[in-house]
Amino acid sequence: MDPDLAMAIGMVLGVFSIPSVLSAYSEGRAPRVAALTIIASGGLVVWAISKKPGGYSFGELPEVLVRVVARFVS
Repeated sequence: MDPDLAMAIGMVLGVFSIPSVLSAYSEGRAPRVAALTIIASGGLVVWAISKKPGGYSFGELPEVLVRVVARFVS
């Protein structure tokens, strides 16, 4: 797995875990699955940053997502 793919998957998992956390808290449940998803997301992001020379800048993240999606669409 290359760092761009790991970063893209980590960002998508992180964004999708937010509604799960909010839902669990609003229903009074413990956000167990959401917590595991956030941990996986953070691990993928940290791994991607550590493996790419120079890391990622905040402005580069949308380009990373577009590159990954374009690689799988075409």
